[in-house]
Amino acid sequence: MTSACEPAQRPNVPPPKVPGASLATLESEAIHILREAIAEARNPVLLFSAGKDSTVLAHLACRAFFPSRPPVPLLHIDSTWEFRELLQFRDRFAHRYGFQLRVHHNEAGRAAGINPFEHGDRYTTVMRTEALKSALDAGRYDIILGGARRDEERSRAKERIVSVRGPHHTWEPRRQRPELWNLFNFRLGPQESARVFPLSNWTELDVLTYALARDIELAPLYLARPRAVLRRDGQLMVIDEPQRMPLRPGEIPEVRKVRFRTLGCWPVTAAEASDAETLAAVVAETLRSRQSERSGRLADRDAGGSLEQHKREGYF
Repeated sequence: MTSACEPAQRPNVPPPKVPGASLATLESEAIHILREAIAEARNPVLLFSAGKDSTVLAHLACRAFFPSRPPVPLLHIDSTWEFRELLQFRDRFAHRYGFQLRVHHNEAGRAAGINPFEHGDRYTTVMRTEALKSALDAGRYDIILGGARRDEERSRAKERIVSVRGPHHTWEPRRQRPELWNLFNFRLGPQESARVFPLSNWTELDVLTYALARDIELAPLYLARPRAVLRRDGQLMVIDEPQRMPLRPGEIPEVRKVRFRTLGCWPVTAAEASDAETLAAVVAETLRSRQSERSGRLADRDAGGSLEQHKREGYF
């Protein structure tokens, strides 16, 4: 596999080509944003969920600053309900590419037994939003890089590439700054920070096609494999930890070939039936799909209102 940082280590081997001017333009724009953001930052960090978007963003950071090691650590907010395969991929990725990995949990929430089965929106607030804000405060980060894209969900489409956050990491859509001619304003006032999204103009298909073109390894959960699932509320839920999965009356687990288009906490992220065992097959399947990428996120069923409220309170 050719890594994002490998070409210059092997001068006789040219880097893989990116097909099409569109992807090359997106790559160039993202690298420009990364360099500008880190040049302006006092203490930057890159949020890393180990999903496809943050993985591609981390590869771009590696390319942007080669031959130096990436000058920004990875920060993972572990809800304690992450897929085990995702955590293994996270650790392997950080080690392989020389990133410093910082992991943060909400220990008080874990001790209180906050979980997605019983606590709904409170679980997201405590184990995601509050955990993220606590980690950012502890690290005193001013520029927080992330892989969010505008096409994912309507509240994310309201954000600029440089999204200023107020005291306590709150977000106000009406305070977004204009970004004309790709000029970005990184100036921050007292108690302000900025969330920076270099992949804002990318689509799901762009990310997958770019990963295919650059031979970037993604978490194995994106590829179809036989997995233990149960059907709940019309969705296929993967049973990642059987001892933590309470079964409802009449539910019987079965093994089906499934994959994920989006990754979140395993009890609230549905899989879909698929035969796409390779990234090339995933790209082809995505081209044919007529469903939303985030249709498997059970928390998104309110058509975006809940996610926007979480964002206003400090969620990514």
